[in-house]
Amino acid sequence: MAEIVLRNLAKTYPGTRTPATDDISLEVRDGEFLVLVGPSGCGKTTLLRMIAGLESPDEGTVHIGGRDVTDLPARQRGLSMVFQSYAIFPHLRVRQNIAFGLTMRKTPKAEVDRRVGEAAELLHLTEYLDRYPAQLSGGQRQRVAVARAIVVDADVLLMDEPLSNLDALLRMEFRTELKRIVGKLGTTTVYVTHDQAEALSLGDRVAVLREGRIAQVGPPLEVYDAPTDEFVGGFLGAPPMNFLPARLDRTGDRPGLRFGDQRITAPAALAGHGSEELTVGVRAENIEVFDADGPDRLAARVEVVEPTGAAILLTVELEGRQLKVQTPPSFRIGPGSPVWLSVDPGRMRFYRAEDSTAIRLAD
Repeated sequence: MAEIVLRNLAKTYPGTRTPATDDISLEVRDGEFLVLVGPSGCGKTTLLRMIAGLESPDEGTVHIGGRDVTDLPARQRGLSMVFQSYAIFPHLRVRQNIAFGLTMRKTPKAEVDRRVGEAAELLHLTEYLDRYPAQLSGGQRQRVAVARAIVVDADVLLMDEPLSNLDALLRMEFRTELKRIVGKLGTTTVYVTHDQAEALSLGDRVAVLREGRIAQVGPPLEVYDAPTDEFVGGFLGAPPMNFLPARLDRTGDRPGLRFGDQRITAPAALAGHGSEELTVGVRAENIEVFDADGPDRLAARVEVVEPTGAAILLTVELEGRQLKVQTPPSFRIGPGSPVWLSVDPGRMRFYRAEDSTAIRLAD
């Protein structure tokens, strides 16, 4: 195992003006599972390929296990990689596919058999070792690809959207299995995905990328609950965080927030904020819905009702803005109905109107 240290990595591909990665510095701790997540074109795969040695940075350095590997080829970096495609050989049996890397390194046969057996047991592939890939399901083929990567006992495991070719149910099942496997191995792992559900469920930490830079990095629930800007809040979460423009009202005993003509109580700490104009961010699950007015409630109107099984997702209109609200499945209401919304001030997040960055309130 080994830590990964990236310093000021920059990469611009020929024929383009916009950097694929722009001065990225990041540390991945020994044994950590770090997920790189972001929209298409944000630079996450380029960053992974620079760690792997498949791309050379224009500037910056890559250190793995204390070694500067910036100019070393991939084979000398002590890592293994799982790609989006299974990349397994159709003419070889599962046993031979898993053993391929060891065979190429001329590892003694007894050692190959031992490692293949251990990897197959870990990934529940023992009974399939003598089958060909065509005789396996998509999830089983992906497990073969992972087994081939871990069997070489590399210091670092890199994964580039390995679950994207699986259907939704298989992806959820394999996600659970992958987290168990990597946790048991304790290998330093960097995982690339555009799927925010994967990012939040798999990683010890999540690094959200935007336009070649890291927008935020931290534990999944911290990044989800306290986005550092509106981009992160709008990218992570299904549905994404709601953002409502508001005006800070300092009249009265306690500061308030005005949404159009409606006012609710604001956290006391917000009174010291310099600007009157700001944006309030709140997650759908943190909004309570009522069928009658009451203190500190905002009047809204239901536009769309979407049952999801475990909850009901409402799209409501509030002072000319749409927002998503999550209610229990027992809550019965139809489009066009009036509702009143309540939000615990402690669940609100606040952002500067001028640049969309977070306003951190004092405790």
